[in-house]
Amino acid sequence: MGMTGGGYPARPGPSSQPSRKRPPWVTGGLTILTFVALLYVIEAYDAVTGNQLDQNGIRPLDTDGLTGVLLAPLLHGGWEHLMANTGPALVLGFLMTLAGMSRFIFATAIIWILGGLGTWLIGDLGAPAGVSTVHIGASGLIFGWLTFLIVFGFFTRKVWQITVGIMVLLIYGSILLGVLPGTFGVSWQGHLCGAIAGVIAAYVLSGPERRARALRRPVQPPRLTR
Repeated sequence: MGMTGGGYPARPGPSSQPSRKRPPWVTGGLTILTFVALLYVIEAYDAVTGNQLDQNGIRPLDTDGLTGVLLAPLLHGGWEHLMANTGPALVLGFLMTLAGMSRFIFATAIIWILGGLGTWLIGDLGAPAGVSTVHIGASGLIFGWLTFLIVFGFFTRKVWQITVGIMVLLIYGSILLGVLPGTFGVSWQGHLCGAIAGVIAAYVLSGPERRARALRRPVQPPRLTR
């Protein structure tokens, strides 16, 4: 015989249990570790196939070299080159994620594309006549992350972001000299274009804070003249 109505209150099923959200710093850390691990996998494949991937970098003012805009940050000229970029990529990339994962993704995309296109345009600047260059490495992206972190807080006017920017400037500011022509074989053009792209990304992505700040400004009454 069935029963209807009253009885004991129903117990919440497993689906109604509150889900535990992963802390943003954990998500950011795993994201950057995965990206750097991917760089090592690519370099390992490149090493066992005779470094053929390196020719897929940015070849300035060559239409075929435009594919390098997408590929160059993933390629490195050997393990020494990759290891030199690993530390800054881990630290600066992780700090970038603290601004929010969506901002990290959009900023990285802006730096990746604009920095690469800039390198494609000026990459042969200063090269000996008749010498064609191929630009590879994540350093352009790293320079973009660096300048983004330095200036982003001054655009948003948030204390903790300004603090991060000042700390990054004090610790890594000296590497900004890499945007100047110097050692042969080092892509100062890629560094420079990445750094400029980082400032552009910071300005664009600080738009919500800048607009909110503008709305809070008191409207000055018109000045009467006689």
